[in-house]
Amino acid sequence: MQCTIGLTNRQRWWGAVAHTIAVLGLVTLTVATGTTLESTGGWFACPPQAIELAERRRGHRRGSCRCGFAWRIGWYWMRRSWMVAAVRSEALLALVCLTERQEWAWLCLLPWVTWLWKGIGIAWPGLGHQPLYEGMGRVWERASGVALLGLGMVWLGERLPASGRYGLGALPVGICLQQRASEPQVEVERDEEGVYHVQLRGEFALHVDGNVAFYKRMLIIFLGLLEVPGETRASRRTRDGRTPFVRQEQMAAWFGVPHPVISRWFDYWLKQDWRRMLSQRWGEVLTQEVQRRVIQSWVKFPWWSARRIWEHLRSQGSDITLNQVKQIGRESGWTTLRQRLRKQYQISAESFRPRDEWLVEQLLGQVQQLVQRLEALGGLIDEQRIEIADLEALCRELHLEPARLRRPLPWVLRVERLLLGRWKLVDDDVVRCIYCGTTDVSRKSRKPRWKHYVDEKGEERKVAVYRYYCHNPACKYKTFTNLPPNLIPYSRWTLDHHVAALQMYEWSRSVYRCTGQMLGVSKMTAYCWVSGFGYQLLPVAALFGVVRCSGVVGVDEKYVLVPKNDKPDEKMKRWMYVYFAVDCYTYDLLYIEIYPYNTKQSARAFLLALRAKGYHPRVVVTDMRVDYRDVVAQVFPKAVHHECIFHALQEVREHAKDAYGTNYAETYPEVEQLLEEIDRIFDARTKRTARHRYEKVLAQREKFEAQTLEAAAIFDFLERHWLYLVNSIESQLIPSTNNATEEVIRIFTQHYKTFCGFENIKSARLYLGVFEKVYRFSPFSDDAQKRIRGKCPLELAGYEVQKLPMVQLFRGLALQWPISAFQELVPNV
Repeated sequence: MQCTIGLTNRQRWWGAVAHTIAVLGLVTLTVATGTTLESTGGWFACPPQAIELAERRRGHRRGSCRCGFAWRIGWYWMRRSWMVAAVRSEALLALVCLTERQEWAWLCLLPWVTWLWKGIGIAWPGLGHQPLYEGMGRVWERASGVALLGLGMVWLGERLPASGRYGLGALPVGICLQQRASEPQVEVERDEEGVYHVQLRGEFALHVDGNVAFYKRMLIIFLGLLEVPGETRASRRTRDGRTPFVRQEQMAAWFGVPHPVISRWFDYWLKQDWRRMLSQRWGEVLTQEVQRRVIQSWVKFPWWSARRIWEHLRSQGSDITLNQVKQIGRESGWTTLRQRLRKQYQISAESFRPRDEWLVEQLLGQVQQLVQRLEALGGLIDEQRIEIADLEALCRELHLEPARLRRPLPWVLRVERLLLGRWKLVDDDVVRCIYCGTTDVSRKSRKPRWKHYVDEKGEERKVAVYRYYCHNPACKYKTFTNLPPNLIPYSRWTLDHHVAALQMYEWSRSVYRCTGQMLGVSKMTAYCWVSGFGYQLLPVAALFGVVRCSGVVGVDEKYVLVPKNDKPDEKMKRWMYVYFAVDCYTYDLLYIEIYPYNTKQSARAFLLALRAKGYHPRVVVTDMRVDYRDVVAQVFPKAVHHECIFHALQEVREHAKDAYGTNYAETYPEVEQLLEEIDRIFDARTKRTARHRYEKVLAQREKFEAQTLEAAAIFDFLERHWLYLVNSIESQLIPSTNNATEEVIRIFTQHYKTFCGFENIKSARLYLGVFEKVYRFSPFSDDAQKRIRGKCPLELAGYEVQKLPMVQLFRGLALQWPISAFQELVPNV
């Protein structure tokens, strides 16, 4: 240090330059070869400290002051050394710009802080010689040097290849900074116009499932939106004027997607056409003119398929492909609309009308909702009113109207008085319209008409009747004939003859031919008389309200012959199905109805009608028909569904016949033994015993399947129906069989067989109304069960109806009994 005091300024400057060149050479050598520097402190000492001390001593002698400040020496040093601080600051600023580390721009101030700190120490020797002050000066100087060296190494690391980067990691801490990969950064800003600006820095990785078409499209859109700031091209720009970093040609090669398809996807993105962007398929590019031409042809034939419309277009000389036709249907929405219409409507060249099964399903759904709302004693909600209005409008379009209620004529009221009570008619000698009941009437003519009739003795008589005008504007019948109560319009036979025909035919299980011979009329006349009581008599619910029920209802059906109907031509065209709902303990016929088809919809409609009458059974007993399972659970969710054990055992034997033949009892004795074990399952008194026997039977499955595979049907049948069969064991409420319903069907068959089939469904419904009233008022025979012997179903249900005239009529007694026999009658009105 002493040998450098006498050097001149020029010598000192050249020494600093040589020192700097040597240090830079060592740094370059280290970067190129990876060797370690032997010294790490020589580069930082820019001018030797001994020179600075010598200058400060001279300055102190020349320009010192009493307070200890050497302003001239300090100013002289700072004026001569500011170039070093400026060069170092500019070098740091250049490295910050090259590495794009704007957040490190404050490092450019470190050389100036070091320069200012040294200048203050030279100008104030008392402070500058303090150890703490000198140590802080060395820290500031070393920090600026480390910052310059570190930024330089970062810049070199970003430009070198990967192998060179890894070589830099072995440098010591004193010479260079170990390169660190830049951390990934994402910055999102939104401008005033609502546009988001995203900046991505660092390394990122995307992992997208290419098997999903939508994922692939979104990845292509993402890559097509990437841009490099400042990069521009004179041509090949996008529709929105961008210069994407990834070209469409490159994406087409990566993803195996044609270039025009990628362009179409970007068009969907710009137009915000999300429906097409989300579609799972893509095809050829089609113009709007081609799509419009295909749709115009397809709309004229909405029942045609895509292949047929394609063949039609090809026959006209068009070169369109089948895939293009399908694509046009998908993109225009015509395919979706057509599929929806075909589910609800029957579309053909001859007709365009709703499908019967769809319309019935909608009507049944509405009926069920209405029944639920009525049971809850609440009004209809707005959605239900709208749906009902839609269905009513649809029925009007199809010319479907509900049957109008008939207003009872005076002679019909005579029927009610004659069969269901002995009240007196109020006769105030006032003539009323027999259709609307108004008294605003006038006689049409003074001359009477003579009505001929046959009295109870068989003698022909006549009575004078008059025609009247009805002045009620709401009445569609402008004239009517005022008849005595016992006479019937358009017939010379009195009401007593009609009732006698009903009694002879129903009570004696006769046929219309014999009934007509006994009354002196034709068989068709007797048929019309008997069938007329189907709508002339009041329903039983109008007399007693909701009929009492034990809570256990059996449901079954029977097929009947109805030759005249509008069903489509098929094998079962002439057959329809009568449904029965019977109280299993009172044998009362709760509801009876006929339906054209034996389907799940028919079963649902029947149970909904039963529920609408006010019945809420606790148990519903059916045969083995599986359609009832979902329907019962839907209409009566709180009811227990039980299947008849008798029918189940019959089905098991049918499966045995199918598997082993008709004579299985002789050829396969073990099968007969198996069936006996199945019978013993349902003879058990406890469910535990039944379960044990059931598992014992199932354990033999492999044995019988080894003989023949068809034997599996027996065990599959038991497993499917087991839960619906075992619930009657240990139950005091659930009957094991559906014998009550079968008994009612047997009685109905005795009446129905005299018909040899109904003419049409209208006449069938009329007779069902007759049978319901006759059966419910008819007492059981003396050879029936002791509990029901001599009682009618309504009487078993808890009503005192044994003295009603209609009950006496179906006991075989005449209505012309003494009046004293009908004095103690149950009031009915």
